[in-house]
Amino acid sequence: MNHPRTQPEVLVLMGVAGCGKTTVAAVLSGRLDWPFEEGDALHPQSNVEKMRSGHPLTDADRQPWLETVATWVEECLDAGSNGLITCSALKRSYREIIDRRGHGVKFVYLHGSHELIAERLATRHGHFMPPSLLDSQFATLEEPAPDEPAVRIEIGGSPSAIANDIIKALGLQANTGNKETP
Repeated sequence: MNHPRTQPEVLVLMGVAGCGKTTVAAVLSGRLDWPFEEGDALHPQSNVEKMRSGHPLTDADRQPWLETVATWVEECLDAGSNGLITCSALKRSYREIIDRRGHGVKFVYLHGSHELIAERLATRHGHFMPPSLLDSQFATLEEPAPDEPAVRIEIGGSPSAIANDIIKALGLQANTGNKETP
């Protein structure tokens, strides 16, 4: 794996629903040749049903999901592997669970305006998270503070451009064998 650092690192692509976490993580996974886990796939079925019915999750609802995300991160790090996972990680306390070791995790906060993300959600189909929950996501969001291991990336460009911005911001090296152009 092409990575300039000596220790493994897991990138957590975070932000409100519709900011492009899954799409950008898939592009990054291909470019970096790192394993990728869709964090939404780790939700307990009860959480999926609650969101599908238009109800926001509580901290208690999120706790088992965040523990599962944290375990996936730790398994990567324990295996000496870099990785990518998507997780809204809206609150600092959630990020502290995911980064409970205090090293090896970098949060990539995909930032966009409410209007831009609402437009994206309006055209998204097949996801259990309805656009009606966007306001609750923004209300819950605590943007990463300067003392957190995080980088803020604006989402105005294409997924490919956003992936380029992440690679540049973090000093990563893309897999040169990848046929996709930057």
